[in-house]
Amino acid sequence: MMNKNVIFWSITVGLGGLLFGLDVAVISGAEQAIQKLWNLDNWTHGIAVAIALYGTVIGAALGGIPADKYGRKNTLLWIGISFFISSLGAAIAQDVNTFMIFRFLGGLGIGASSVVAPIYISEIAPAKHRGKLVISFQLNVVFGILLAYISNYFLQGGADDWRWMLGVVAFPSLLFSFLILFTPETPQFLFLKRNNEPEALRVLQLADADSAFETMKRIKENAFSNVNLNESLFQKKFRWPLILAFLFAFFNQASGINAVIYYAPRIFELTGLGKESALLSTSGIGVINFISTLTGWYLIDRLGRRVLMYIGSLGYIISLGLIAFSFYSESYANVPYYIFAFIAAHAIGQGSVIWVFISEIFPNSVRAKGMAWGSLTHWVFAALVANFFPIITDNFGPTLIFSSFLVLMVGQLLYVHFWMPETKGANLEDIEKQVILH
Repeated sequence: MMNKNVIFWSITVGLGGLLFGLDVAVISGAEQAIQKLWNLDNWTHGIAVAIALYGTVIGAALGGIPADKYGRKNTLLWIGISFFISSLGAAIAQDVNTFMIFRFLGGLGIGASSVVAPIYISEIAPAKHRGKLVISFQLNVVFGILLAYISNYFLQGGADDWRWMLGVVAFPSLLFSFLILFTPETPQFLFLKRNNEPEALRVLQLADADSAFETMKRIKENAFSNVNLNESLFQKKFRWPLILAFLFAFFNQASGINAVIYYAPRIFELTGLGKESALLSTSGIGVINFISTLTGWYLIDRLGRRVLMYIGSLGYIISLGLIAFSFYSESYANVPYYIFAFIAAHAIGQGSVIWVFISEIFPNSVRAKGMAWGSLTHWVFAALVANFFPIITDNFGPTLIFSSFLVLMVGQLLYVHFWMPETKGANLEDIEKQVILH
């Protein structure tokens, strides 16, 4: 049985993922209305949609700095406040430039939360439950995506429906900011950054009384063997985890997942579905995503990270091949089902594993910086895909772009087979030895 305190802390911090998912997916129901309202060409429209993702690049790059300086908890509180301001500002924007400023602010929150929330949970969770608990962040991401799709469907119909679609994010933002006040700081931060051993031990005892002293001893031993807690991430000894995190995050976006999440109604309309049917089919993506992530949550600490990545990689290759062939042959009847299969493959594989894996493979001394590196890579490529997807689709057609995603997923399968280590059930300090001594 998991400790009730750990469950509450993980669920609360995981709500940052709910805001993340809502903010990422809610734009899918609003993007076409925004393009028509402000008469945007494809280039400007791509920027308006992707601007939040460019914000995530900055948020991911800088998110580890306040997490190390002010603490994981305080940083998460400000993330919740940024989501609240962003959602209201974007909803009432009267021009595209104001809209992009507030969407960029929301992107800062997304990027920072993708760094800080997994770090918090990985540091607070017992090793045997760490995979499931870190996935609670991703589970909230996909639940947020599902809520965004459902709310988009029910809010459509009015001239300003897109404003309500964007504004709904304000309500869970306030809830998250309130609940985060009742979570403690992580033991690693308290000891390594504040030299507060009594408080660190108290939090460990609240989390798991039986192993608290053993965990404290392991943290201290690790600290003594890594005296410089402010050392640079870009050193030769960290080269292997840097490569692993970069490639993992790159392949996540090379699958095309954010293109599908952001432009799902548009993709469905390319197959001949009307707007209402396209939005309803998009809600199906949210349901499949949530159910498949639950499956990944159940399996990750049972089967391991690599097994889920094998399943996801093969699912990507098959579903993307079928989608590309359907557009090539102009046979669209089964495209929604192929996209559902693609979403399931992502949710069980990359979606379930990415934040767990990247939060595990860096040493305590540079974990926040390493997580920022992986998250930064993820969001740079997410922004590029979201920005250029409509341009490439309009100029070259969907067959080429989905075929390109397919080829890149073959590369991911090779990465998993030859390079990816298994981290299931291991303590963070033991994983450090495994990866650094590779």
